[in-house]
Amino acid sequence: MPKMKTKKCAAKRFSKTGTGKLKRNHMGGSHILSNKNRKQKRKLRSQDIVDKSDMKRITPFI
Repeated sequence: MPKMKTKKCAAKRFSKTGTGKLKRNHMGGSHILSNKNRKQKRKLRSQDIVDKSDMKRITPFI
């Protein structure tokens, strides 16, 4: 059976850490930023780790 292709939409949104966890960006930080306060925009810049329950769904695509 051939290898499973990488889903490019998932590969652009998630990146693997050194320990094998997945990093993701926060949603809501690309437009309509004038209505968001400074603290909220600062928190949207940081990356977050994907939850363990979602890892099972996402890892086959990467």
